[in-house]
Amino acid sequence: MGVRVLAYRAYQRLLRSRLAPAALPRHVGVIIDGNRRWAKAYGTTTRHGHAAGADKVVEFLGWCDEVGIDHVTVWLLSTDNFTRASDEVDALLEIITDLADRLAETGRWRVHPMGRLDLLPAATAARLKEVGEATAAVDGTTVNLAVGYGGRQEITDAVRSLLAEHAARGTPLAELAETLDVDHISEHLYTRGQPDPDFVIRTSGEQRLSGFLLWQSAHSEYWFCEAYWPEFRKVDFFRALRSYSTRQRRFGS
Repeated sequence: MGVRVLAYRAYQRLLRSRLAPAALPRHVGVIIDGNRRWAKAYGTTTRHGHAAGADKVVEFLGWCDEVGIDHVTVWLLSTDNFTRASDEVDALLEIITDLADRLAETGRWRVHPMGRLDLLPAATAARLKEVGEATAAVDGTTVNLAVGYGGRQEITDAVRSLLAEHAARGTPLAELAETLDVDHISEHLYTRGQPDPDFVIRTSGEQRLSGFLLWQSAHSEYWFCEAYWPEFRKVDFFRALRSYSTRQRRFGS
């Protein structure tokens, strides 16, 4: 084993030992970015890049379990991604379905698929919903798999659901407009019933949210990493948590 590897492991243990549980986030959101660029850099296929990214998701969830994070939201496929070549999208959907199955088979995580599942092939949407139902009673970390997800679309769907609910009750529109508040909309988001993300991580050097959890991330802390997602390491994660733990959250004040 090389000196560099030993040094990183020692540094990793040091970082882990200094992470106080009370200072860690309850909910971490991850914008996984860089699978395709990683594949190009290593002269391999885009499909291999996405598969390596899926493997990293499983690894990452293990790290989250190790430090006691209760909720994780992983952005796997955006609504904008549907404009990519059909063969890439088809391969990515196959990899995502396989990932969901792998997570369910462990019995460790409560898997919650979220997004415009109606945009997916019927078989893919059905399988994701089956995984969600099969893991609903698991006493473990809630893992939100954002598939066919867009932040603006989520807010639109929440408002539509809210209006439909009140229309069914016979609530006059003027009365709804008078009493509507932010909690009413929060109750109709894809993540309803869960705490908002305390911490959002994005890999590959890009420093933007791209619409990820637009409503929920109003007071989130952010951390951007240069590494492509398949190369994201445990030591990178612990560095991110260390950064989060030293911040003074003001929640807009």
